Amino acid sequence: MKTFFTCLIALVFLIPTNVKASNDFWGPTGHRVVGKIADNYLKGKAKREVKRLLKRQSLAFVSTFADEIKSDKRYNEFYTWHYINMPFDVNYQNSKKNPEGDLVTGIEYCKKVISDKNASDEDKAFYLKLLIHLIGDLHQPMHVGLEEDRGGNDFKVQWFYEDSNLHRVWDSEMIDEFDMSYNELAENADVLTKNQIKAIQEGNIIDWVNETHELTKKVYTSAEPDENLRYRYSYNNFKTVRSQLQIAGIRLAKVLNELF
Repeated sequence: MKTFFTCLIALVFLIPTNVKASNDFWGPTGHRVVGKIADNYLKGKAKREVKRLLKRQSLAFVSTFADEIKSDKRYNEFYTWHYINMPFDVNYQNSKKNPEGDLVTGIEYCKKVISDKNASDEDKAFYLKLLIHLIGDLHQPMHVGLEEDRGGNDFKVQWFYEDSNLHRVWDSEMIDEFDMSYNELAENADVLTKNQIKAIQEGNIIDWVNETHELTKKVYTSAEPDENLRYRYSYNNFKTVRSQLQIAGIRLAKVLNELF
């Protein structure tokens, strides 16, 4: 036992304390907010079928699955499904497509498997988990970012004097700084009228990508390279983060209601 604890302590000291994980997705809290909100808009049939396929696990619980499997090389083929790289002066329809796939092709493939009567429940559940995640990613502005800086991952900034990048700030750092659980954030989503909800649900996946892309352009102008982003940045932008999470949840529910 003494030897075990000696090794454990040594291991702790060997791990660099200043290393941060490379984020390229809404953080776990953000994805769970999307799932929790979507659950509130599911119709009865969709709710029952989703619960059956997910073996009673919630949308929020499985919403991070697509990021968790990134550590397994068997799933490398899905990596490019998390984003789209687009110049500012094009929309998705006339953009150069990634031959390995992107958010749009990934979402459409998930929908195809889920709606296939011959697909197994196991396959449907797998692609349902991916779909839940990808609809969330679609609404994170830096997932429809520029190729040259990898969607803002190479747009270096500081977050409260710590090295960061613009992508990470929008993925998780504003959300984490706000310090609310996903349940609290979902429960405090804006109150919307029926007409507002209907307007959010209009359009298709490509329309939503182009809409997010317009927001992406504004995000790129919201900071300067190497700028130290702090409370004022959150004050100016966190409302947009909350809005995008809510929109993603409402649209995820629309997609699931249509599938089931």
